[in-house]
Amino acid sequence: AIERSCRTKAEVVARDEHEHGQRALLNLGHTFGHAIENLAGYGEWLHGEAVAAGMVMAADMSRRLGWLDKATVARIEALIEAAGLPVRPPPLGADAMLEAMGRDKKVSAGRIRLVLLRALGQARVVGDYPDESLAGTLARYQGS
Repeated sequence: AIERSCRTKAEVVARDEHEHGQRALLNLGHTFGHAIENLAGYGEWLHGEAVAAGMVMAADMSRRLGWLDKATVARIEALIEAAGLPVRPPPLGADAMLEAMGRDKKVSAGRIRLVLLRALGQARVVGDYPDESLAGTLARYQGS
């Protein structure tokens, strides 16, 4: 499975070297994850750990948008946890997370662009979402 995943990623990267299309979809969980890394202190959380927690947060936000049901979010969380990865970020503060996410390279026209799931295997780069959806996810994982 790991070999197949690496091969698939290499194919996607080769087709989209500058991250304008399909390659951007490989960033599921990264906007949340980069904020976690930044706020926790680089090296305190490994990149993969931060992205794993970020993937769960992205799944939660996808649920808030009505794209995933609770069972699918729970399945994603269980799979990540079964791999020995964290499913919740450390306590960093919702406001601090939002500020750090606003400094991400994927911000466009003042909007934080996130890779979210319309369904399992169907990721989309989204910048047009209700602010309450992101606020709700941050509140759930960071408190208010």
